[in-house]
Amino acid sequence: MANSKSSLPSRRKFLKTTTRVATASALTGMSIPSVYPAPDNTIQLGLIGCGGRGTGAVRNAFSVQGVPIKLVAMADIFQERIEGSYQNLTERFEERLDVPEERKYLGFDAYKYVMDSLRPGDVVILATPPAFRWVHFEYAIQKKLHVFMEKPVTVDGPTTRKMFKLADAADQASLKVGVGLMVRHCRARWELKDRIDSGQIGEVLMMRAYRMHRPVGYAFSDPNPGPLNDLLYQVQRFHSFLWASGGLFSDFYIHQIDELCWMKGEWPIKAHALGGRHYRGEAIDQNFDNYSVEYTFADGAKLFLDGRTMEGCHEEFASYAHGTSGVGVVSSGGHTPGRCRIYRDHRIESSEPVWAFPQPELNPYDLEWADLIEAIQEDKPFNETRRGAEASLVTSMGRMSAHTGRMISYDEILNCDHEFAPMVGEFTMDSPPPLQAGPDGKYPVPMPGIVTEREY
Repeated sequence: MANSKSSLPSRRKFLKTTTRVATASALTGMSIPSVYPAPDNTIQLGLIGCGGRGTGAVRNAFSVQGVPIKLVAMADIFQERIEGSYQNLTERFEERLDVPEERKYLGFDAYKYVMDSLRPGDVVILATPPAFRWVHFEYAIQKKLHVFMEKPVTVDGPTTRKMFKLADAADQASLKVGVGLMVRHCRARWELKDRIDSGQIGEVLMMRAYRMHRPVGYAFSDPNPGPLNDLLYQVQRFHSFLWASGGLFSDFYIHQIDELCWMKGEWPIKAHALGGRHYRGEAIDQNFDNYSVEYTFADGAKLFLDGRTMEGCHEEFASYAHGTSGVGVVSSGGHTPGRCRIYRDHRIESSEPVWAFPQPELNPYDLEWADLIEAIQEDKPFNETRRGAEASLVTSMGRMSAHTGRMISYDEILNCDHEFAPMVGEFTMDSPPPLQAGPDGKYPVPMPGIVTEREY
């Protein structure tokens, strides 16, 4: 299935359009030689951020066939996450783990020790909350390491600008960088993208996405019960705090925003959004419970996103691209399987598809690693940093519009000077958090129409 004729052109276009030619280094004074796999052909992994997604990324890396890959170092700021991840991986992959106690590192500076344990040409997994992404990525480039980083990769305009510069530095070093927007590696979506580009649904005029479900992850939080200090509490419950994650909006909605912009073939130029909080009791997180965003593209086409995180409401998880002569289903009930298909009639529920990708599908979480490892072994250009940063920025554009009550343009969010956590690279276990609670114990929340130049 993955090698069908219809999917091969998409793969070539994907590798071409998601990689940028090397330019001058963005890191002043840094001399960065090209990097190739280690001579013994074993790829060593270092894991920074040992939560569920970081642990999952290691499992996905181990799914790559025919390549010796082993995990040799781990880091987190919570000891229980290191041990939990190690035990989880040991159950299935004990022979692929070489992580003695002295290579399990704890603390905000632990990322350096993990990367110092690797050789140039090895791979580091960056799976902490995204606020730390640019700091860790910068050090990975200095250490000449290939990178897999989870999404989002930025949470605001200033960090996006930093990631653009680091993307260029990674190119100069011939580093391979994967970003965890895994649906870009879904073969069903590749074929759907080819069909849309060839005009099979006509001109794309409108797209819509829905992600509506009960609260998941750390979307909502009550006051810190202790014994963690406020910084550790905020990092632990990162979905609740804009500085750490971009909030539930960025972490939950980025995939569908990204995949629909991909189908359209461009990024929107502005966003107009709204949202609100309901039934929140003593909750101290910064999230809204529902969001509705209208993204506008340069040609006037629209992308409508509806997100809701509430109990007892209608649930839906799907994405659609509507053209002048049909509609493409991009997501169906989740990220995978995509079950992509095309209809001639916009009344999808009452018609039959004229094309559907055959089932079952390969797992895109595994495919993104297969593509990254192939690029490393064959020294192919592969750097998803800029595209991942752009997807993160466009997501932040919609979030900022909802939180301020204003229409926000791409240029405005990119050039916004509100950096949520400028001192993130200097944190210690005893540092004060970048978000301070008021006398009532509550943290600042967005106030659309009142606080309008920044999100809080």
